[in-house]
Amino acid sequence: MENLDALLLARIQFAFTISFHIVFPAITIGLAGYLAVLEACWLRTGREVFLDLYHFWSKIFAVNFGMGVVSGLVMAYQFGTNWSFFSDFAGGITGPLLAYEVLTAFFLEAGFLGVMLFGWKRVGPGLHFFATVMVALGTLVSATWILASNSWMQTPAGFEIIDGRVVPVDWLAVIFNPSFPYRLVHMVLAAFISTALLVAAAAAWHLLRGRDNAAIRTMLSMAMWMLLAAAPIQAVVGDFHGLNTLEHQPAKIAAMEGHWENEPGAGVPLILFGWPDMAREETRFAVEVPRLGSLILTHSWDGQFPGLKAYPPEDRPNATIVFWTFRVMVGLGMLMILLALWAWWARRGGALYRSRPLLRLALWMGPSGLVALLAGWFTTEVGRQPWVVYGLQRTADAVSPVGAGQLAVSLALFVIVYVAIFGAGVGYLLRLIGHGPVPHEGEHPLPGGPGQPRTPARPLSAADDETVFTATRS
Repeated sequence: MENLDALLLARIQFAFTISFHIVFPAITIGLAGYLAVLEACWLRTGREVFLDLYHFWSKIFAVNFGMGVVSGLVMAYQFGTNWSFFSDFAGGITGPLLAYEVLTAFFLEAGFLGVMLFGWKRVGPGLHFFATVMVALGTLVSATWILASNSWMQTPAGFEIIDGRVVPVDWLAVIFNPSFPYRLVHMVLAAFISTALLVAAAAAWHLLRGRDNAAIRTMLSMAMWMLLAAAPIQAVVGDFHGLNTLEHQPAKIAAMEGHWENEPGAGVPLILFGWPDMAREETRFAVEVPRLGSLILTHSWDGQFPGLKAYPPEDRPNATIVFWTFRVMVGLGMLMILLALWAWWARRGGALYRSRPLLRLALWMGPSGLVALLAGWFTTEVGRQPWVVYGLQRTADAVSPVGAGQLAVSLALFVIVYVAIFGAGVGYLLRLIGHGPVPHEGEHPLPGGPGQPRTPARPLSAADDETVFTATRS
C-alpha cells in the first residue's frame, strides 16, 4: 500500500510540475513566432505600429522565457529522483534526445536572445531580424526534440532490449516514430493558437476600456487572422492524430470515447456525455449519437474498434479522466473556431473593434488555449497508462524506491514554492499586458558619446561627473 501511495504521489508531483512548465514553452513558441512576424512586417512596411508591438511583446516574452527555463530545470531532476528505474531502462534513448535539445535549441536561443532583446542600437536591422528568427527557430527545434522523446514513449520504435535496457539501433526510427509527426504539428499549432488567444484577450481588454489605437487594433486583427487559419487546421490534424492513436494505442481511444465493448454488425455510437465507471465497466448516463463514433474514428459508417473490455483490467487507462479531458479539449476547440468565424464576420461588417459581445468573448477565451493544451496533454499521458513506455515498461516499475512520506513533503513544498514564485511571475506578466504598448518605445539615442545619456554599467555611472566627485570627497 505504501508503494502504491508513493507511485501515486510521484505521478501527481510530475503532473503538477509539468502542468506549470508546459504553459511557458507553449507561450514562448507562439510569441517567438509572433515577434518574428512583427519585425518582418516593420521591415517591409516601415509602419511604427509593428515596432511598438514588438517592443511591448518582447518584454512579456523575456519574462515568460525565464520562467520556462526555471520550471524546466526543476522538472528534469525528477527523472533521477522519482523515476530512476525509468531512467535506467530507457535512458539510452531519452537521455541523448534531451541532450540534443540542449546542444541545439537551447544554445541557439541563448546565443541570439541577448541580441534580440538588447541589440536594437548595437546591430543593424537585418542582423537583429536574423536574431529574432533564430530565437523563433530555436523554440521549434526545442519542441521537436522534446516531442520526439515523449512520442517515443508513446509509440516506441528503432530499439532493442539488451540486458534489460533499451538500446537504440536506428535513430531515424527512434526520432520519427509513428506518432511523432502528428504530435509535433498538433503541439506547435496549439502553441500558436494559445498565443493568438492571449494576444486577442489583451487587445479586447484594452478596447473594452476605451483604449482604441492602431497598436491595439493591430493586435486584435493579427490574432484573429491567426485563429481563423490555425483553429480549423488543428481540427484536421487532430483527426489524423486520432487515426494514428487508434492504430497504435487503441485502448486510449476506447477510454477517450467511453466505449466498453463492440456490438457485432452495428456501428459504434459517439458518446457526447456520460460518466465512465471503471468499477461497473460501463458509461453511465450516456448521451449517444448512433454510428457517429464509427464515422469519426474509422471514417466508415459501420467501422469497429475495440472497447475497454477487450483489454485486461490492469491494462486499461482511467477512462473517467481521459473521457472528460478529451471533451474539454474538443469543446474549447469548437469555441475557438466559433470565435474566429464570428470575428471574421464582424470584420466584414466593420464591427470587429466595436462589438462588445465579441470583445467580451475574446477576453474570456484568453486562457482557453492553455486550458485546452493541458487537457490534451492529460488525455495523452493518462491515456498511456499503465505504461510509462507503451508496451515495454509499466509506470509502477519505473518509480524510484522513495518513501511516500518523502514524496508528500516534496510535493507540498513544490506546491507552495510554485504558487508563490510563478504566481508572482504571472501577476507581473498581467501587469505588463495591462499597461499596453507604448508608441515609439524603441526610439532611444545611441548609448555613449558627448552629450548623450548612457546606459549605466556600474551604479555610479548613472550620475553626472559633479555628483560623483562630491560623493567621493564626502
